[in-house]
Amino acid sequence: MSGYWQFETPRGTFRIVSRHGSFHPFFEDEDLGAYHSAAAALDDLVGGHTNFPSSGLDPSKCGLPDEISEWTFIQD
Repeated sequence: MSGYWQFETPRGTFRIVSRHGSFHPFFEDEDLGAYHSAAAALDDLVGGHTNFPSSGLDPSKCGLPDEISEWTFIQD
């Protein structure tokens, strides 16, 4: 099953997408890095350890859930 995880905040939409064998956290259309697993991408995103979006928004201050099960899985 292919798809991605998504979580919407008042500041914008975050996603974790599988691409070419790695997992990429996104804020809107900005790729914030590449990780070996969705869990690793989520941990760094929630902890504010990914690249920041060009807006300077700190993902760790956005109230993102730290469990992937709390994100919405979108099938594509």
